[in-house]
Amino acid sequence: MKNIEANKILDPVPATDGAGVKLKRSIGVEPNYFDPFLMLDEFGSENKDDYIAGFPPHPHRGIETVTYMLAGDFEHKDSTGGQGRMTAGDVQWMKTGSGIIHSEMPAMKEGKLHGFQLWINMPASKKMSKPEYLYIDADKMGSYKDNDKFVKVIAGKFERAEGPIKKHNVEPIYFDIELEKGKEFNFCLPPTHNSFIYLIKGEINIGSKQHDEVKDSTLILLTKGEQLKVSALKKAKFLLVSGKPIGEEIARGGPFVMNTKSEILQAVQDYHNGTFVK
Repeated sequence: MKNIEANKILDPVPATDGAGVKLKRSIGVEPNYFDPFLMLDEFGSENKDDYIAGFPPHPHRGIETVTYMLAGDFEHKDSTGGQGRMTAGDVQWMKTGSGIIHSEMPAMKEGKLHGFQLWINMPASKKMSKPEYLYIDADKMGSYKDNDKFVKVIAGKFERAEGPIKKHNVEPIYFDIELEKGKEFNFCLPPTHNSFIYLIKGEINIGSKQHDEVKDSTLILLTKGEQLKVSALKKAKFLLVSGKPIGEEIARGGPFVMNTKSEILQAVQDYHNGTFVK
């Protein structure tokens, strides 16, 4: 089996989105995308001024957004009538398809808010499909625990723990892993997939080859292969995300991701003339 190694180690870039939410952006800057992943944001602060303005109503077309909460409460509403309150450990997996207008607003006035939003591309054949909204409570996800590690499974399978996201075109794997100091996490990934680790806290080593120091809020793009080994130099918490590349042209205009520039212009026109939501 081919070992997986660290390919690129990248520090997130400070950014502001929505109505002024401060966040750290890794995918969506450099690299601009990592097929099929288009963007990865970490938002988190104990200062309410960094998040209280939230993300008022805004449109999307042609992507999936996966929001994962680690701390705090967020309220979601969208043009399909979907709504829900996200609390620690919950996931919102939204397929925007042909078009959706939604808002994501903090349901708290103080305290710590912490979470992630991942954008996944949709293939041309699904970009104009009917929007879907999936809300996953923390207790509906599979998990695995032993003396070395705790693995929460949002998508994919680890040992006997299986995530609730199934029959997805990019065959995603999305794990939240806590690894004790001096212990290893070993896992076989599909050799077809693009994969990355986002280290939330702690310090880790990946594979068998030497690489630069990796600790706290760092994106690590992985080489393709099958055998992944992660060693914790300090107690660590990280995300492991993997997906099958779509391999199509990408045209992006703000919240719209399509295959051609003309499709982006059509999305903008649809939004402004009131025909965006089907």
